Amino acid sequence: MTTTAKAKPVEKVEMDEIRRILERAKAHLSEEEHRKLTAAIETLAFLTSEIEDKQTTIRHLRKILFGSTSEKTRDVLDEDGSEEREESKDSEDSEATPPEEAGGGEEEDSEDPAGDPDGGTPSPDGKGKRPGHGRNGAEEYVGAEQIEVPHESLKPGDPCPVPNCTGRVYRLADPAVLVRIVGGPPMSGKVFRLERFRCGLCLTVFTAKAPDGVGEEKYDATAVAMMVILRYGTGLPLNRLDVLQASLGVPLPASTQWDIAAQNVGIFLPVFLELIRQAAQGQVFYNDDTTMTILELMKAARERARLEEESDRTGMFTSGIVAEKDGIRIALFFTGWKHAGENLTRVLSEREAALAPPIQMCDALACNVSKEFKTILSNCMSHARRQYVDVVADFPQECRFVLETLAGVFKNDATARKEGMSPQERLELHRRESLPLMAKLRLWAWKEIKERRIEPNSGLGKAIKYMRRHWRKLVRFLYVAGAPISNNLCERILKKAIIHRKNSLFYKTENGARVGDIYMSLIATCQLAGVNPFEYLTEILRHAERVKASPGEWLPWNYRSTLAALASKAGAG
Repeated sequence: MTTTAKAKPVEKVEMDEIRRILERAKAHLSEEEHRKLTAAIETLAFLTSEIEDKQTTIRHLRKILFGSTSEKTRDVLDEDGSEEREESKDSEDSEATPPEEAGGGEEEDSEDPAGDPDGGTPSPDGKGKRPGHGRNGAEEYVGAEQIEVPHESLKPGDPCPVPNCTGRVYRLADPAVLVRIVGGPPMSGKVFRLERFRCGLCLTVFTAKAPDGVGEEKYDATAVAMMVILRYGTGLPLNRLDVLQASLGVPLPASTQWDIAAQNVGIFLPVFLELIRQAAQGQVFYNDDTTMTILELMKAARERARLEEESDRTGMFTSGIVAEKDGIRIALFFTGWKHAGENLTRVLSEREAALAPPIQMCDALACNVSKEFKTILSNCMSHARRQYVDVVADFPQECRFVLETLAGVFKNDATARKEGMSPQERLELHRRESLPLMAKLRLWAWKEIKERRIEPNSGLGKAIKYMRRHWRKLVRFLYVAGAPISNNLCERILKKAIIHRKNSLFYKTENGARVGDIYMSLIATCQLAGVNPFEYLTEILRHAERVKASPGEWLPWNYRSTLAALASKAGAG
């Protein structure tokens, strides 16, 4: 039997009375305590008034308390109250409009009882699929086992089974397709029980021969590749996989996982070094940092502090670098004391001297720039835009102008990418369509400061000053063919390091960080190249000696041709 708690009576207290109580309590509180108590009560009063307002939605309260999680223009600009106006308008329309006129009657629903033919969830307004609720077609399951099923009774040229039909059947080019997903442990195992006999006189033991293809190693190359991908590709902690595997009856201790990853990293090291060499010859570089902790370095820092030794290194980072070379993208990770600019210097040290300076995309921090190698520096427009997103609630009209102007520029860049334009064609598009928008934005920013329309030290003033200070580097895409508009590509690959940090918190040693960097670099490069990382890592493990001899032939974008050449050579022999 369940009981429902009685609702507590709500006592209505006027704010003026609360302020008088606060004044009397002021004599017994410090100034800071009185300020905090006043702020808390005023916040409570504000939220209470918002809740009492029938037009206030839960979404609006969530934005007040926690802010918006989206930076999209349409979502950001809703925070100035347009969203509530739209919801109010929808509410009024729904009350005033008969269901049959609004298109929400039963007859419309009955026309398509099966729902959307593509498998997507219909949107609430009945206008197509809800965004993000589609399904993958059979052609997307490229990693699944493909099984051809012949017809049980027909073959091309047979008579038609339909009574009284004199036609002949022929095979259709597109078969009917069924997709069936099966589950299992991430790492499955096989136990071979080899029958044994012993001679009763000489006691010799005779053991059955193991089946062909069993191999000598307990952990197959496929198992090693899967462990690496789960750990460094998806951020799954070793202990979590340990618990999962034990519960499914195929134990895989965390210590064993680490030993296997560390023992096999040497096989991948030549490929990693070759990726660095190839990346150094790139035309465009993206780089950025995210914080990362290495316990071994923290211990060394504490020891230096104890000995009162000076050091200019206090932070630890994982640097992400993406190089574009002849249409190929290479991702590299480096973890330790060094910033992204210093790690970029390490990469560029292998660049051929005859090559022209590359284009570099990063945010405006000085630590992202190489001090030893010249680059054509571009700054991230998304970073500049984000500063307006942060103050849109305080300056809605001004920020609306900036965000909508930049939306047009980003749309032009998306069009160039969608249509597969060359760097020169993209530059011409931006010069034609984006340059007038950016000129208008620059003039607006100049007037805001020059005519003292805003306070220079306000949030909007700081956003404008940031944009004006870095303007030439922010608009490099208007003048240099191939210059990116944002650093989003690098920030996306850095999510691997961020997920690793969120799940595992830290690396224990510098060697552990080095192992993580190598595996993350290979996995991220595979994903940028559209290559299955599981298949790639497995083939590298199976051809370790060949990889060591010629790593340039075993990169994610050319290893398949190398395998084909080996197969052809083996067939000819």
